[in-house]
Amino acid sequence: MSSVLYDTPGPRAKARNWIYTGAFVVLSAAALWWVLAKMAEKNQLDAAKWTPFVEDSQIWSTFLIPGLMVTLQAGVVAMVIALPLGALLGIARLSDHAWVRKPVGAVVEFFRAIPVLMLMIFASAFFVQFTPVTSDMRPFYATVTGLVLYNASVIAEIVRAGILSLPRGQTDAAKAIGMRKSQVMTYVLLPQAVTAMLPALVSQLVVILKDTALGGAVLGLPDLMSMYRQISANYANTIATLVVIAALYIAFNFLLTSFASWLERKLRRSKKGTGTVLGVEEVDDLAAGPHPDGPVTPGAAGTVPEPEGPGEKA
Repeated sequence: MSSVLYDTPGPRAKARNWIYTGAFVVLSAAALWWVLAKMAEKNQLDAAKWTPFVEDSQIWSTFLIPGLMVTLQAGVVAMVIALPLGALLGIARLSDHAWVRKPVGAVVEFFRAIPVLMLMIFASAFFVQFTPVTSDMRPFYATVTGLVLYNASVIAEIVRAGILSLPRGQTDAAKAIGMRKSQVMTYVLLPQAVTAMLPALVSQLVVILKDTALGGAVLGLPDLMSMYRQISANYANTIATLVVIAALYIAFNFLLTSFASWLERKLRRSKKGTGTVLGVEEVDDLAAGPHPDGPVTPGAAGTVPEPEGPGEKA
């Protein structure tokens, strides 16, 4: 079936698609075989390098689980702070007042342009020079600070774009029934924009969780990523350790995206996410009260009743 965005492929196009798919599968299988062969040459597939993750519970209780807990703590704290802060910055960028809109825009663009790793290093140096934060907690605070500053700026742009993507008639209709600016934003625009920007927000939350590894690699945060050094030093299995750690990142990011997909479906089914969109005339009609000549069906607001026929009673 053809549509505006997609044309149904014909016989030749279908044949080409099958050829491309087959070539991709063959190339992927060849690349996987080459990687496994190289690993086997370096004895990276030996059972002794992989069995500790199954047979030795100490590798989990001493290294992986504590590192995973630190990763989740840093990621969750950064998410809890960055989400509302980013939403406030995004709404402020839409302010009608230039003295609010321009400074907030400058802050957002400034932190969005700086690499998150540099923000973490700056934060670490700041905590060393100006705060009494202990050396044990400094990597955690610096990592969270860098994540919040960068990702709040990105979330601000996501919120701003989500609100601007709504039809202009939404704001006009809300103002037509006397709603204030704050009410328009709180009760009309934000509830509808949430479902539109939820996929982008979830992607940014996944980025936050993954970027905690920068703190472990540079600042000494004892997170999941940093544990590979200690595990590989004790078990001499660097590649196997990195594969297991990558699998843990994939598992938790998959859980996060699955939860977000469930939440998005729920919001779209709810009345808040899928309410009926009314035009300005329909809102004016609803605000004016019941029609003197009886109920008016949606879409018929402002219409004039047809005159009675000559054979009908007045």
